[in-house]
Amino acid sequence: METQIQLLAKEFNQSETHVQNVVDLIDEGYTIPFIARYRK
Repeated sequence: METQIQLLAKEFNQSETHVQNVVDLIDEGYTIPFIARYRK
């Protein structure tokens, strides 16, 4: 059975590490616009 991180990684054709990093940022309170603009 796949985890949500694995499913998202496959869906967006990204590594699990990248997906986990984004999830961690969101969990820390960062907003999507902030991540898109400043966390490149």
